[in-house]
Amino acid sequence: MIVVPLKEGENIERALKKFKRKFEKTGVVKELRSRQAFIKPSVKKRKEHVHAVYVKQLQQAEN
Repeated sequence: MIVVPLKEGENIERALKKFKRKFEKTGVVKELRSRQAFIKPSVKKRKEHVHAVYVKQLQQAEN
């Protein structure tokens, strides 16, 4: 459960912003979206490989 302690006189919008940030860090929405459709392990692995190659190319271009 996410708890956002409020300080004396703190704005509710600020507290809501803190809550949203904490909620996003938990990854609940991302997990739900990934579970909507089954992805074969081979497809997942291939996608991870393509992403790793992309990241490596970015790092090499930076240097």
